[in-house]
Amino acid sequence: MTSAPNLPGATTLPGLTLAAVALRLGGRRLIGPLDLRVLPGEVVTLMGASGSGKSSLLAFICGTLDPTFATEGRVLLDGADLLALPPERRRLGILFQDDLLFPHLSVGGNLAFALPPGLSAPERRGRVASALAESGLAGMEGRDPATLSGGQRARVALLRMLLSEPRALLLDEPFGGLDERLRHRFRDLVFRRAEERRLPALLVTHDRADAVAASGKIVTVDEDFSNDHKE
Repeated sequence: MTSAPNLPGATTLPGLTLAAVALRLGGRRLIGPLDLRVLPGEVVTLMGASGSGKSSLLAFICGTLDPTFATEGRVLLDGADLLALPPERRRLGILFQDDLLFPHLSVGGNLAFALPPGLSAPERRGRVASALAESGLAGMEGRDPATLSGGQRARVALLRMLLSEPRALLLDEPFGGLDERLRHRFRDLVFRRAEERRLPALLVTHDRADAVAASGKIVTVDEDFSNDHKE
């Protein structure tokens, strides 16, 4: 295995930093040790087949990894040790292939759920309306998520994540369920939002087209779990 170069002074680096991160399950190494830095506004891609540990790495960063995994290393966000914080305080936005919208809430209710506390009712309505308008979904606050198209649901899921004011994005195969036309448009939207907001983004995928579109570093995890390398 070869990993990215060591990151001296990692505690002072802006963006998302993984330092000597390794995951093992039942004595078998899945990923690492991996050293990686994702700059603000950059999308770094982790590629590999299903079962190679990509999603488990994101769960480790989020703080939701099953305790049956053995882990090593450090995860820093703008110099702060994320592993010392509970998941709800890490301020990470995560986007999955499934949109995971709440079926019992309207589109507006789904978006309002993500807003930080302390906002007045008019402020909450204003932020929801503005987010929808900026994404071509103006006036859809009252819609049932079940009535939306796949592309519309994907955009609402992205808006909900961004309204939570994350400091970094974790993208877990978020484009896999879309047809080719929608995949291209939604992928561009996600990457553009990350760049505009200067958010470091870590994408996991098995599709090289996603990695090429991200225009950032690519880290490959081979199917035999034993050869990680940076491209």
